[in-house]
This record gives sequence, structure tokens and C-alpha cells, in this order.
Amino acid sequence: MTRAEKLLAELIALPSVNPAFLSSRHPHAGEKRVAEFLAATAARAGLDVEFQTALPGRNNVIARLTPRGSIRQTILLAPHTDTVVADSTQFIPQRKHGRLYGRGACDTKGSVSAMLTALCELATAKRRPQQTEIIFVGLIDEENAQAGSRALVASGLKADFAIVGEPTKLQVVTAHKGCLWLRLVAHGRAAHGATPRLGKNAVHEMARIVDLLETDYARQLQRRKHPVLGAGTINVGTIAGGVQPNIVPETCAIAIDRRTLPGESETSVSREIAALLRSQKLSAKIESAKLAPALPMETAPQMPLVRQLLAATRQKRPAGVDYFCDAAVLADGGIPSVVFGPGDIAQAHTADEWISLAELERGIKWLVRFLESLP
Repeated sequence: MTRAEKLLAELIALPSVNPAFLSSRHPHAGEKRVAEFLAATAARAGLDVEFQTALPGRNNVIARLTPRGSIRQTILLAPHTDTVVADSTQFIPQRKHGRLYGRGACDTKGSVSAMLTALCELATAKRRPQQTEIIFVGLIDEENAQAGSRALVASGLKADFAIVGEPTKLQVVTAHKGCLWLRLVAHGRAAHGATPRLGKNAVHEMARIVDLLETDYARQLQRRKHPVLGAGTINVGTIAGGVQPNIVPETCAIAIDRRTLPGESETSVSREIAALLRSQKLSAKIESAKLAPALPMETAPQMPLVRQLLAATRQKRPAGVDYFCDAAVLADGGIPSVVFGPGDIAQAHTADEWISLAELERGIKWLVRFLESLP
């Protein structure tokens, strides 16, 4: 068993389910066990370790490799330590056919293992950067409201470049979509079910809005495409209206998921949808339903550090992904970011989540190659 595989197996065996999805007293809730384990692992490798409070009782773990010379630049390695829910069997790591199975194996304890292993190897290597500070940050709460990355930015930490750990199949990702949740509420007029003509049916109004969003608006989005991200998308995820069958419903509400492209914002999307509704003589109140902004992210592929990472991974061009992650928070806070890590997003959050161990080792090799190339 390699060092990285052992580390990943130990991480899987330490439940770190985001408390947003469980009772705070649940034995699987919280990132504390993982943070303390990572801190001890990093300290044994000679890294400088500290904790940063992001939420009460929930800390980012920070491990620094300080250069021997004056600091010329700072690089962040930033995976997250929380996972989604799982049953107890998913916290027992299983090795089968060159894969390691378990909750968080690819999302994103695989990246945690790869990044910390690479940094620990570098700490004891003869070839190590002389003027580059490298900081590993195990971030909390990515799966919910990204409190970890938001706290890191709010702390004033500055860096020249961040590699955010997510399952990208080891592709260097320079752009990802944003995730905008909106709530639309249609208002009608209540009346007795025996005399519906005296009321205005809000459910019927909303049914027309849903159809418009899922057809005309979805086609409209397909006509605007980003070079690596493709088109934005719309999904009507929930609907609720009325109180009982014999009352004409006075209100009806839907919640939508709108995946946004760089350049789009909550304001621009809300205005776009409102204009579309007006054009069809439909009406609904539009309001935000997200806990915190989940912006799209785009970093210039021509940036020297991006080109250097692409060269280290033998890739000609960067990729894009549909999902939102901490990279957008760091980038919005002034830290140019890319997304990179072993594993496939198709395996994330699944009942049999797994990661290829060969890909895990290859990711470490490529990260070490990149980090060793720094001044």
C-alpha cells in the first residue's frame, strides 16, 4: 500500500459529513476528526500547521511549506474536507480491482490525499522551491455554503495561484459554471372550488411559467455558448401551491436551478427571466434562494502559472466543468484559481463512490512535478 493510498483509506474511515445534512450531534457530522488527523500528518512531515475557525467548532486546517529564501510567490493547494451523507458501511474503505471505495474517495478526499502527500514529499526532497511558499488548506463546508473558502478569503490571505481539489480526472480546469437558485412565486385569487370563475388559479399561471422556462427559455440558453463550458442550463426542481382541492389556489411557488456562465449574474438572469415572462403576459415574483453567492469562475489559460501546470500535466489545453466549487470563491477574493484532482465527478455522491488508485498516484506525480518547477 502506497503512502497516498494509506492516507486516503484513513481519511475515508474518519466520517466528516457536512453538519448541514445531519444533526450536529450525529457521530458522523463535522470535519473536526479529519482536520486534526491532517494537522498531525502535516506536522510529522515538518510543515507549519495552524487551524482557522470558519464556523463555530469547524476549522480549516492550514499547513505551510516555507521556502528557505525570501518569499516571491504563494501557491495554495485547496481541497475540501467535508462530504455528503453516507451509511455506516461507506466509511469502511474497500480496495477492489485497483480502486478504493468509500464516502469521499473522489469527492474529495482523493484530492486531499494527493495534495498533502505531494507537499509532504516536497518537504523532504532535495529539489524544493527556494522562493515559493506552498500552503495546503483543508477547507470545510464546500458541500453546503462554502464557509471554509469564504473565511479564508475574509482573513485577508493573499496568494498568487490556487489549485482547488475536485474530481476532474486530472484535467486542469480553468472555468466552471455558477449555481444560481431562484424562487418564483405566482399570485392568484382564492375562491371556492365550485366557482373557480370567481378566482384566479395561481397553479395554472405557474404551470404556464414552468412550460415556458423548460422549453423556450432552455432553447434560448442553448444559443449562447462558452468555449469550454457550453451553454447555461435551467431546471425547475420543486413546485408547491394551493392548500386543498376545493379552493382555487392563491399562490404557487417554484424553485429553479440556473447554471450560469462567466459574465452572468443573479441580477442579469432575474431581469432576463422577468422580461421573458412579461413578453408572454405572465407574472411572478423572483427572489434568491441560495444561502450564499455561487458564482461562475474563469481564469485566463494564458496565465504563466496555468501554462506551467498544463506543461507539468502534459496537457495542451484546459477544460471546463458544469459544477460549482470553492475555486469561484477564491477567484472572486482575488486569488486566480484552477480546479484539479483525481477522480470522476460521475462517482461523486454515489452509493459506491470510488477512485482509481493509479490515477491518485499519477496526480501526486504531476503535482510534485509542478511544485518542483517553481522558483
